[in-house]
Amino acid sequence: MAQPQHLYDTYNRTPFAVARGEGVWLYDEDGQAFLDFGSGIAVNVLGHAHPKLVDAVKRQAEKLWHTSNLYRIPGQERVADMLVAHTFAEKVFFTNSGAEALECAIKTARRYHHAKGDHQRTRIITFDGAFHGRTLATISAAGNAKYMEGFAPHMDGFDHLPFGDHDALKAAINEQTAAILVEPVQGEGGLRDLPGQCLTGLRTLCDEHGILLIYDEVQCGVGRTGKLFAYQHAADAQPDIMAIAKALGGGFPVGACLANAEAASGMQLGSHGSTYGGNPLAMAVCEAVLETVTEDGFLEHVEDMALRLKQGLASLIDRYPDVFDGVRGKGLLTGLKCVAANTEVLQALYAEHMLAVPAGDNVLRILPPLNATAEEIAEAVSRLDNAARAVRAAKAA
Repeated sequence: MAQPQHLYDTYNRTPFAVARGEGVWLYDEDGQAFLDFGSGIAVNVLGHAHPKLVDAVKRQAEKLWHTSNLYRIPGQERVADMLVAHTFAEKVFFTNSGAEALECAIKTARRYHHAKGDHQRTRIITFDGAFHGRTLATISAAGNAKYMEGFAPHMDGFDHLPFGDHDALKAAINEQTAAILVEPVQGEGGLRDLPGQCLTGLRTLCDEHGILLIYDEVQCGVGRTGKLFAYQHAADAQPDIMAIAKALGGGFPVGACLANAEAASGMQLGSHGSTYGGNPLAMAVCEAVLETVTEDGFLEHVEDMALRLKQGLASLIDRYPDVFDGVRGKGLLTGLKCVAANTEVLQALYAEHMLAVPAGDNVLRILPPLNATAEEIAEAVSRLDNAARAVRAAKAA
């Protein structure tokens, strides 16, 4: 199938066109079924066409889609209350995407120090392998040359450090440092996760220097790791600010910036805004998602399925050491470090009618919906097995 003629040429799209989805399955225009373990890049937290989400959209669409943040939006207040009840946060700002949530987080951190009179504290420490979005600020924050090429001049204010280099981190903090920004589990960077003691150490370091700790949980948040948020795996590692999105809307575009009251204190009347952020339709879906993922037993199910998946992936590594090298990630934010090119494995997986997502460091992300069943996990491992066998056979030919 030819690539679309009138769209930007920014995506290397697969040849099949998706038509509909149900649960863990996507169907193309010819009716062929694909096991979707990409989940829209960790977005479709409850799979496709989940009845509760469909009902929430239908009911709200008949009442009110959009108004404006010039008026109170009761759904926004309810979702904010839910997020506050289940996290460190005391304040929430709603956005349309993860990148916008990160933009809000960056502005919140800078504004905090500005309001205190520390006008020199404007710089934010970030780490190699990070991905924080596609806006000019967020590509500058991540510092990945692949995404920055051709978009100069780049935004100043970010200090990029090697991932996991504690000595470099301590040396980098100075009187201009406003915050540290980190993903508890890197997504695009290859599913490298920070151990709990490192997150706790970051919290301690920020407290010692009077700077803010920002977590980017756009990809790893909302149940993906087996906790509602990944930082909750660690003791005493609460952030001051956190950006979330993706799974928050279960497929509906929405994000949020969460903060404690102190960190948010600089964000006063007129200091930030969004036309669509937190509109009634988005909030209806968010409320349904959060009600579901916080139900008794839901996160325990995620942990159970994650264990089954990782055991299955470990068995693939044992059988195909020439194709796979290790398991990465946490919970159902899982990946296979590949020996063969991850794109080669992905193409073989497409032939098995299964979808996954490539990542940096030659990793293949396996991202099932969080309500996937044990049978669906086993089916995915079986299709990965077939794909690995095909890759091995192609190398031998």
